[in-house]
Amino acid sequence: MNNASLELNIVALAPAASMVIFALLVMAVDVFARGTRTQPVRAATPWVALLGVLVTAGVCVWLLGQPVTTFQGMAILDRYSLGIAFVVLVAAGLSILVSARYIPRVNAQVGEYYALILLISAGMMMMGAATDLIVVFLALETFSLGLYILAGLRRSDAMSSEAAMKYFLLGAFASGFFVYGAALVYGATGATQFEQIAAMATNPATDLTFIYPGIALLIVGFGFKVSLVPFHMWTPDVYQGAPTPVTAFMSAATKAAAFAAFYRVFLVALPSQQAVWGPALATLAVLTMTLGNLAALRQSSLKRLLAYSSISHAGYILVGLAAGSIAGVEASLFYLLSYAFMNIGAFAVVTLLEKQGEMDADGARLRGLGQRKPLLAAVMAIFMFSLAGVPPFAGFFAKFFVFAAAVQGGMSWLAAIAMLNSAIGAYYYLRVTVVMYFNAPDAETVSEVKSNWPLNVGIGVALAFTILLGVFPSLWTTLMESGVVTALALR
Repeated sequence: MNNASLELNIVALAPAASMVIFALLVMAVDVFARGTRTQPVRAATPWVALLGVLVTAGVCVWLLGQPVTTFQGMAILDRYSLGIAFVVLVAAGLSILVSARYIPRVNAQVGEYYALILLISAGMMMMGAATDLIVVFLALETFSLGLYILAGLRRSDAMSSEAAMKYFLLGAFASGFFVYGAALVYGATGATQFEQIAAMATNPATDLTFIYPGIALLIVGFGFKVSLVPFHMWTPDVYQGAPTPVTAFMSAATKAAAFAAFYRVFLVALPSQQAVWGPALATLAVLTMTLGNLAALRQSSLKRLLAYSSISHAGYILVGLAAGSIAGVEASLFYLLSYAFMNIGAFAVVTLLEKQGEMDADGARLRGLGQRKPLLAAVMAIFMFSLAGVPPFAGFFAKFFVFAAAVQGGMSWLAAIAMLNSAIGAYYYLRVTVVMYFNAPDAETVSEVKSNWPLNVGIGVALAFTILLGVFPSLWTTLMESGVVTALALR
């Protein structure tokens, strides 16, 4: 073991620690504010949580200029982990803005909601920083348990309770697969730290009999979290049943966290087995893209449409990992950031379209939106265009970089299939725009759109960066390019 792995530097845990501290502060404010006389103080809990996100983002910016540090060889602070932290913070911040006026209508325990958002985000950040299978599992369970609770936040609603139960039961099975896979990898290599696993996996004296079933089970565990086919069955029901701001946060942040560990495990710990897992992941990418897009074509519920859309985007991101190259990693990081802005923005618009007491909106609710709310319709159209990959929005470059990485990695056939799927996906995204501008509203579909300033700010931020990242993609790529090579040390 090298000296670096013996470092006990708590700076490596600073972003996650900052979120935990503010989560405790949110709970303290909420407890202090119990009672009718302190309602204004209690109403400040979302802003304390948002302050925690902003402070943590400032910590991450400061750490960008610091040298790479490790925590006992089990976690690392580098540009890769900080990049994932930024994506998680974007998802958390936007979700807090979207939910500031929404959650009090759903559940009286407002403080617990925002504390959970911050604690979940801390676990997700540790997924990107983990360099040990044990830490990956602990981080995975930390954010998963919180999401199970948030999915069933509206306890009086049967659909929300069903979503939480499905997510919990299937998530428990997926965690079991991950643990069993990690145990098999440990049995084959005698190590849980990524660098040690990589060294043992290339040692001719190592018996690798158990490492291949271990890899397969790890793929199952990660596949559930990122909604890869055939481990995706929970996604539409959970996304539809959970409160919409929770769905927005889950759709973007969970992908960032799970793919962060997915990439680091396979590209740092198991690069010598790429000949085995590369084709397997490419096959899963094809299945995921195709089924997600075809199923989305038949959806009338906006949340289910975006759920199947989320499945297809998981397939696109997986293309970058299947390529197994530095370009693939950089492309996937850009994709995750772009997806956070455009997808949470789309869910925020869905929140505005929901009627009082609802947690979903039918696609028919969009009829005539271009006439009734032209600005809102234009915003939704931009998010749909970006998700479809239409220039000059962020989604275009996200897909372009991933497809280019596949071509550079010798997988032109995979890039071709991905582009074909992107064309299929464009149909249902553009159909949303057609309904908004070319279908007349009727008495059943017209409903009053009640906005609020925090939600408007969230939509505005998502819209601004969806455009900026499309016009100036170098804002992110230049920042991360030099760090990925060192962080993942691809062999």
